[in-house]
Amino acid sequence: MAIEPPVIVPAVQTFKLTRTYGAMIALNALDLTVNKGDLFGFIGSNGAGKTTTLRILATFLTPSGGTAKVLGHDVVQDADAVRHVIGYMPDFFGVYKDMEVTEYLDFFGACYKIPSAQREKTVNDVLELVGLTEKRGALIGALSRGMQQRLGLARVLIHDPQLLLLDEPASGLDPRARIEMMAILQELQRLGKTIIISSHILSELQTLCNRVAIIEKGKLIYSGPVDGARTQVGAGHVYWVRVVDDSPRAIEILKAREEVLEANAVDGQIKLTLASQDTDPSFIADVIVKSGFKLTGLWEDELGLEEVFLRVTKGETQ
Repeated sequence: MAIEPPVIVPAVQTFKLTRTYGAMIALNALDLTVNKGDLFGFIGSNGAGKTTTLRILATFLTPSGGTAKVLGHDVVQDADAVRHVIGYMPDFFGVYKDMEVTEYLDFFGACYKIPSAQREKTVNDVLELVGLTEKRGALIGALSRGMQQRLGLARVLIHDPQLLLLDEPASGLDPRARIEMMAILQELQRLGKTIIISSHILSELQTLCNRVAIIEKGKLIYSGPVDGARTQVGAGHVYWVRVVDDSPRAIEILKAREEVLEANAVDGQIKLTLASQDTDPSFIADVIVKSGFKLTGLWEDELGLEEVFLRVTKGETQ
């Protein structure tokens, strides 16, 4: 389950953040807040502005307008300070395939001016954290895609950053590798890291993240708790009903109720959408039983993050 941080302190704040490329507006006055301790899901279609936002927060891009602060440091005025407190992992990153795993991490440790006497322990610690201890002497080119992704995560952890900016960290991974990557991210949140993760695998973000933001065409559509995204849709709750025999007549009876927005047969069951989220669903069983049907199943099916995303966005890209 996602962990809700106990103390709410901003780690990232953007104010009217804007980025243009000629006539194209990649970010359009984005106001975003990520709190310390959040495992924050950043959701949007390709071209929505996710990578642009992360690159600005990582100081690789300069905003065309507005401001962004990371742990109190302005990304333009205090860029060096920002780089010391973040770890940025792009969706595709280069590796030195002829280097050993420990050599690779030792190199980046030296780049961050970690003393040589301390680097060996630091390298061993991050390898243990990402589950690569047994591969410490392996050549990077011999590692699987999933293990290279873990190594990339180890690299951004080498200087113990407070904020991780991860752009599609599970891209191209098989199901087992994705599950293992998500478990590592949960452990990092437990250790106090703030994590912003962009991903297209919304079903995993639904259980992984405690807060999410949905962005489309550079504009913020929603930001807040995962459950709040469902409320944003504004549609009633969905319930499944199973009866013995004559479900078409049961559907007609349910459709006649003013509390029901929609009722359809799906795989031998009845999918029922209520007209309002405030509707008391207890009437469903009462209507079915009093109409002479034998009720064998009734359960709620809350909207998943994927369906919420499809409902609140229009599929527009830059």
